Amino acid sequence: MGKTGGAAGVRRIALIGNFLPRKCGLATFTTDVHAAMRARFPELAVDVYAMDDHPGRYDYPPEVTHAIAEGDPSAYAEAARRIEASGAEAIWVQHEYGIFGGPAGEHLLTLLDRTTLPVVLALHTVLEQPNADQRRVMEALLRRSARVIVMAERGAEILQRVHGTGAAQIVVIPHGVPDRPLVDPDAMKDRFGWRGREVVLTFGLLSPGKGIETIIEALPRVVERHPDLLYAVLGATHPNLVAHEGEAYRERLQALTAKLGVERNVQFVNAFVEHDELLDYLQAADIYATPYLNPAQITSGTLSYAVGVGKAVVSTPYVHACEILADEHGVLVPFGDAGAFAEAVDRLLSDPAERRALSERAYARGRTMIWPKLAEASMREIKAAIASRPSRLAAPAVARPLAPDFSAVERMSDATGMLQHAIYAIPDRRHGYCIDDNARALILTSRMPGMDPAVRDRWATVYASFVQYAWNPDARRFRNFMRYDRTWCEEVGSEDSNGRTLWALGVTVRDAELAKHREWARAMFDSTASLALELGSPRAQAFVMLGAAAMLQASPGHRLATEILQRFPAEHMALLEEARRPEWSWFEIVLAYDNARLPEALIRAGHALGRADYVACGLETLQWIIGKQTSPEGRFRAVGSESFGRAYAEPLPFDQQPLEAQATVDACEAAWEATGDRRWIAEAERAYHWFLGANDLGLPLASPNDGGCFDGLMPTGLNRNQGAESILALQLANCAISELSKKTDGVAENRRAAA
Repeated sequence: MGKTGGAAGVRRIALIGNFLPRKCGLATFTTDVHAAMRARFPELAVDVYAMDDHPGRYDYPPEVTHAIAEGDPSAYAEAARRIEASGAEAIWVQHEYGIFGGPAGEHLLTLLDRTTLPVVLALHTVLEQPNADQRRVMEALLRRSARVIVMAERGAEILQRVHGTGAAQIVVIPHGVPDRPLVDPDAMKDRFGWRGREVVLTFGLLSPGKGIETIIEALPRVVERHPDLLYAVLGATHPNLVAHEGEAYRERLQALTAKLGVERNVQFVNAFVEHDELLDYLQAADIYATPYLNPAQITSGTLSYAVGVGKAVVSTPYVHACEILADEHGVLVPFGDAGAFAEAVDRLLSDPAERRALSERAYARGRTMIWPKLAEASMREIKAAIASRPSRLAAPAVARPLAPDFSAVERMSDATGMLQHAIYAIPDRRHGYCIDDNARALILTSRMPGMDPAVRDRWATVYASFVQYAWNPDARRFRNFMRYDRTWCEEVGSEDSNGRTLWALGVTVRDAELAKHREWARAMFDSTASLALELGSPRAQAFVMLGAAAMLQASPGHRLATEILQRFPAEHMALLEEARRPEWSWFEIVLAYDNARLPEALIRAGHALGRADYVACGLETLQWIIGKQTSPEGRFRAVGSESFGRAYAEPLPFDQQPLEAQATVDACEAAWEATGDRRWIAEAERAYHWFLGANDLGLPLASPNDGGCFDGLMPTGLNRNQGAESILALQLANCAISELSKKTDGVAENRRAAA
């Protein structure tokens, strides 16, 4: 076969859903989909990622590449890593409510947002009235998906009306059915001991929503005219129901048959039958009945199978039944109406010719739904999703550095301080403030060149006031998080937030333009910095070391700053020796955030104290982390947040955050100041240009018109929110690059003059 209609170059996809031997309709469907795709496109690799509600319970077949523990968020991130590494070109999700963990299955987003691949989303249920969580998660899934498959026209209509999904994104592909010949039911009945009996069959996992009671209540009226009628209820009780109440529901149904005197006419087959055996059961029945009670049911695999083998169907008018049985392809009766069921079943059993004609019409419709046709239609959507994937941009031309711009910082600030988060570029007051951002903003007011003096005075005072108010003298710690109403969320902030605050105080003492701010910061440092000696976090200690180094520059011989710089560098070098491996020259066995601050602190401490060993250690570890932050193409690649906490592991590329690029710029500036080696300037510029688009996606994070910065680089693009941390990271990096450029230009001029 040629490429037309084939996989046409698609080599591998990832298929996510339930899978046999898990006992549920979705597991059967996903298993059948996998078999259909492999049969129709033998050149295509289909990796199955099975959702697992009871890890360790199922003996999955070799077709299952990996099982995802439903309730474990880290399992979704791990699956994303595996999919990315597999060479898959697209992800095909079989979505049903209740199989993915988190509120409304939001853990699935953890997986999808950590891959770069296009997503095809097959929805097995579409809700008319989703609750808040269901709406939030579904709309996030719809935004992430290149194509959305539904199995009924009504599903497409609901998506457009309820969620605003564009019609071009949606395609209707009917539920697949097996390709079996149309046979006379009597030819199959001996196998099940049904010879001489007229058989009505209902199949599926047993649960109250299936409406089995309606047909049992209809039986006495039908049995009067058809005494040998048998109603076969085929299927195990739903596992969730068994876990909750055992077989109590089945026992209630059996009690109902006894009460109505139809025990001889009802057979309960308590089993989850295999695929071929199920089809044999269906072909042996004269009538298939689906008395379901939920009118919104968009998909019924059992109804599809019944139509596929040519059954005369009597059903309640739920959405899928109305569509698939339209135009005299089945009989519809009202919900819960035992009399109507009795009349419809009696009519079909009494008129074999009508029943046979209905069966033939159903079978003809089923030919349009056989699995190879579903596989072909699905492959068309997968190829379209892959084709619509934006090409990665070539590395952009090196852009000129941006001038420092305070506009976005001011936009995010009020009389209390700088707000933490934003929705796009609009401050989100729900999350209030934190000292981390206000400390960084205080540093920025000291470093920002060309700022109007009145503006600098105003905002430096606001951020300093926030720091002042955050100090808790009883606990001898700074608080961190503040609500929008100016009440504190805690009495003691994290070690990192306390370290950053002392860092900001040291820089303010050294760099603030106004004496009143320098004097305040000195007094605040002197009265609070002893808390640093109780900090155990290496990063918190590094932040304090940066503040202490700045303090020593402003006040040589400062006792407490000197004590900090004499203690912590030695401790960090000891940590390095403990964690070191032949390929691992780092202070911890894991990578985390703000990584470059650790070597920067050693370099600046060594420079301040005249300790060459500290500087050498800082340079060695900075060179090592820069190597880990370099993509194969040579671009700066921030250590992704998905890497955090993975012992002795290579860093993962996403989510990349501005903080890492800024920290690297600052560390390289420190390395150049300590050594005069221009390679550190090149490294600083490489990290800085990550903001401008020299990154894995070729997308600029900086917003040059207003000084804003997007919150991160995701596998699928930008996180388009602009929070305080990101804006400050860009502006502080702008300041650092501007200062570095002036210093290097000055060095070059001096060399030319000397020559």
